[in-house]
Amino acid sequence: MAIPEDSDARYTLPTTSEELNALQGIHYEVPADLDAFYRMYARPQLRYAATVLGDMKAAQTVVRHLYTHLALNWAAILLKDGGPEAYAWRALKMRVEIHMRMTVRPAADGRSATPAGNERTTAVHEAVRATLESMRTQLAELESPLGLYTAIAALPERQFDVIILHYVLGYPSQQAAHIMGINAGTVRTHRRLARKRIATRLGIDLDDDEEKE
Repeated sequence: MAIPEDSDARYTLPTTSEELNALQGIHYEVPADLDAFYRMYARPQLRYAATVLGDMKAAQTVVRHLYTHLALNWAAILLKDGGPEAYAWRALKMRVEIHMRMTVRPAADGRSATPAGNERTTAVHEAVRATLESMRTQLAELESPLGLYTAIAALPERQFDVIILHYVLGYPSQQAAHIMGINAGTVRTHRRLARKRIATRLGIDLDDDEEKE
């Protein structure tokens, strides 16, 4: 497992036992391995959800529901292919997408608009900002970030997630790999492919060498 991040009050959550014990008729003792998992991954999962949703309260709700589900099914989850990290990441992504689909945004005239869907709007804005910062030399000639916005929005799901975890949230490959439940080499591959896709979309050449972490 990766090393836990330092405490940050913005990303605090009730413990799994507090959350479950608040449910009527349930008294829950958190297994030691689930407690360690929670302490390791709840904060980066919350940071990811908050970035994609653009709403910290919504992200907290999503992650609390995630850990309630994990706690009630922990013994079975430990037997899943890929381990609990991969399962939890898939479950988090599903809950984030469901929240976006169920969220109704107000239109300019004050009426309800269509559900948000999987537009990635907030996360793409953050990814553009962070990518411009991290690749400032290669992207210095861009007249407008609009092309970069379109390129990032069109990335396949795994490549997009790696861009968010690496460029926006600042996780190195190894830690991003732990969070997603995949290996670090796969994370680096996704990042390299994402950079190539972005470069192709923008019609520019990027150095093949990966940036230092």
